[in-house]
Parts: sequence; structure tokens; C-alpha cells
Amino acid sequence: MRRRLAPAALLLPLALLLTACGGSASAGSDTDGQGSLTLNVGDQKGGSEAILRAAGELKGLDYKIKWSTFPSGPPLLEAVNAKAVDIGGVGNTPPVFAAGAGSKIKVVAAWHGASKGEAILVPKGSALKNPTDLKGKSVAVAQGSSAHYQLIASLEQAGLKLGDVKVKYLQPADALAAFTSGKVDAWAVWDPYTSQVLQAKQGSILTNGAGVVNGLNFQVAAPGALADKKKAAAIKDYLQRLRRAQEWVYGHQEEWAKVWAKDTGLPYEVALASVKRSNSTRIAVAVDKPLIASEQQIADTFTQLKLIPKKVDFADFVDTRFNADLPPSTTPARGEG
Repeated sequence: MRRRLAPAALLLPLALLLTACGGSASAGSDTDGQGSLTLNVGDQKGGSEAILRAAGELKGLDYKIKWSTFPSGPPLLEAVNAKAVDIGGVGNTPPVFAAGAGSKIKVVAAWHGASKGEAILVPKGSALKNPTDLKGKSVAVAQGSSAHYQLIASLEQAGLKLGDVKVKYLQPADALAAFTSGKVDAWAVWDPYTSQVLQAKQGSILTNGAGVVNGLNFQVAAPGALADKKKAAAIKDYLQRLRRAQEWVYGHQEEWAKVWAKDTGLPYEVALASVKRSNSTRIAVAVDKPLIASEQQIADTFTQLKLIPKKVDFADFVDTRFNADLPPSTTPARGEG
């Protein structure tokens, strides 16, 4: 029996809450390791620590990890800029806004995943059938999130502009309430929220991000940590472990869904649907010129809309030293090749 999902359920899976909202880190845990070096890692609920632990990749460390859990990508990047965190994981849009603010950050690793979980949803029984039908309609979206860019790009593909719709800037919990009560005509969001709505039969997908957005996720480091030889070595090892852990997810989808559900409070059937649609599709790719160009396009779009105050040269915010033996960023994600 499928469970009806209450709005409160959306407060739990914060791993993908990559929005421009403020927030602070919660007290994290420490990972035992050998040696005196401590790597300060920013995380989100159900994120890097959970996947590394599930895959057995926190064993045999010759450094310690101090985890700090953040509610979303932007405050995590604020901590990186403030040198409180050495490295942390975020989606494709928060680094653009951080760069626009002149933050001291460096994108050091990337994963390319399927974009089917990035979706514009319409409520059950909606008369909207195509993206062109959105003209004049109200759409909920988290400002500065990956869904924000997906909405802009999807509208452009349909021959529309952001000004052609009534944008309601709402965080996911508030957006769900507006969506299910009929206060908005559509909702631009990402997995696992997409899977939650579909599993609860509360709506359907009007269009998704496949072929529209780049499907990238990043690890972002502090320049000061990269300048420290010992910390840079620890970061290299940490990234290698993350890459192996993501490969483990692909081969253990049901097992990972159980861990993810427990860590985030997601119902198992929602976690599994999200894992199959989005989470297990990611492959590690190089931080290369096509990737930089793709992120530059996002930056330029937000600059033109005056949501970023100045021109951003995204190439200034990457470090390619950890690219060895990785495929190009244009390599299709699993399920898209």
C-alpha cells in the first residue's frame, strides 16, 4: 500500500535541498581515522557521509573527518568561503551564485547524472499538457536552486520567458502545500520530491530536465585547503572514495535505498524510485572545458535576469588537478547513453 505523504515529510530529505535559502550547520559527527590531520567536510542529510559509510569507504582512513551538516548548498558554500569547511558537495547552481558573490571556492570534482528527476510537476487532474500551456500560469520554485534554472531553460525551449509565468518563490515544504491545495498551477523541483509526488499520486510530470539541464553535482573545496599539501592529499583520497561509493550505489540500488530512507526519513518506495530515476545514474567526470562552458551558460542566464549582480567567469572557480583518468563531462549519465 502506498502511503500518502504529509507536507512534513518534505522537511526530512534535505540532501537535495540545493536552494538559495540561508541556514547554518548542525553539529556533525566525527569519523575515526589514523593520524593527526582532520579534514572538515560539509555535508547534507543523506549525503556523502551516508553513502561512504554504506559502501564501506570510511574504513582505513589515514586522516580524520569532521562532518558538518548543512540544510542546503548555499550555506555550505558560505562555510567553504569562510574556511570553516575544507570541502563539501552541492548541485550545479549554488556554485554559480557563490561565484557571483565573489566567494573563495574551487570546484574540484563532478558527477554527471540523469536529469529525469528535475521536473515541472502539475497536480492530478491538471488541464496543462505541454510546457507551452504554462503561459500565464503560476509556478512554484525555490529561488537560486537547480530547479530555478531548469524552469528557465524549459520555458525557453517552449518559446517562453520567465516573465511569461507567475513565479512563486517557495521552499519545497511550502511549495508542496501550495501545489496540493491548488494555489499554484505547477511546481519546478527535483528528486526525491519528484518521486514523492508521483508515488503519492498527487501529480504528474509536465516536462523534465533531460536534454535541458546539465545534470551535474560538484564537490567544492576551499583554496586554502588545496594549498596545504597534506590536506590536498586527503582531499584526493576522499574524492577517490566518493567515486568508488557512487559506483557501489549503481550495483546496490535496493540496499542504498534502504540506507537513504533510514537516514532521511523518506518512505522506502520513494527512496527506491528516486535512486533508480536519479541517484544511481551518476558517473564521475572530469572538471573540463565543456563543464565550465555549461556552468558559464547558467551563470550568464542568471546575470541577464539580474539575479546575479555581476558577470561571472566560472573558469576562475575550478581546480582541475584531480581530473586524472576521468571521462569527459559530456559522457552520458547512466540511463541517458
